[in-house]
Amino acid sequence: MTPTGLVDVHAHFVTDGYVAAARAAGIEHPDGMPGWPDWSAERHLDLMERAGIEKSYLSISSPGVHFGDDAAARALAREVNEFGARVRAAHPRRFGHFASLPLPDVEGALAEAAHALDVLGADGVTVKSNHHGVYLGDPRLEPLWEDLDRRGAVIFVHPTSPPHADELALGRPRPMLEFLFDTARTASDLLFRGVLARRPRIRWVLTHGGGVLPLIADRMELFRTHFGDGPEDVPSPVEQLGRLWYDMAGTPFPRQIPAFEAAFGTERLLYGSDYCWTPAEAALAQVATVDAAPAPSGAAAWRDLTTHNAHRLFPGDAR
Repeated sequence: MTPTGLVDVHAHFVTDGYVAAARAAGIEHPDGMPGWPDWSAERHLDLMERAGIEKSYLSISSPGVHFGDDAAARALAREVNEFGARVRAAHPRRFGHFASLPLPDVEGALAEAAHALDVLGADGVTVKSNHHGVYLGDPRLEPLWEDLDRRGAVIFVHPTSPPHADELALGRPRPMLEFLFDTARTASDLLFRGVLARRPRIRWVLTHGGGVLPLIADRMELFRTHFGDGPEDVPSPVEQLGRLWYDMAGTPFPRQIPAFEAAFGTERLLYGSDYCWTPAEAALAQVATVDAAPAPSGAAAWRDLTTHNAHRLFPGDAR
């Protein structure tokens, strides 16, 4: 039998212009990492062939496109989004695209979302877990969520460094620990400020198995019910968070996904490679752990389950 092709919702690209803009803003070691990766469609397709990946949804990773100036961020978002749209158009069966938004510039983000979704045909948009300290439950972002809820849009939420990251990270790369905490921080902000309840048509995708969310969802419920943090007449944190979508980029097995499944089930679990920020050989090693893991209940393999879920998220891709 030919193994089911994976659908990779957590895949990245960079362009020369994007990296040059980030370096001009003084970012040589993004999020404390050693440096910038490079990317080409050809190398990405080669990895996909080796890993058995059917389709990859491309996005710009942290630190995003806003380096302090709204006008420059709008221009850079348009540049990378048009590049991503060209790659998607050249390989429509192999690549999708989540468009970048120049947040925290809400007016610019609304305009770019409209252009990306209506003109470029993007499959969704990507935002960061915080934008210069503005977390996703912040009331200033409400016009954007209103528009994207009306559209029933997919929003891919990629983690980034939290405020005061240099002090918090203790000199270590932020993706190792801080990304997992910042995903939980912004998800809790969306939940406790009522965005998830008010905007039910948005299809949120969180990364890395939700970070630490599976371990703290019950604690969030404890504080909600016993310390009055949030309205009483809404579903519990476990219920609300279980309605979101999650990818398994990173180290899913042997421990993370079993903990995730115990908290939220697997009905909205997706595959993610994190290439090109994760080197090709590490991405291949991760796929090997996915393929070697005991099969989930109700599916022949994790490939089958995550690809079936991806075709539910993107029904136009189902074949």
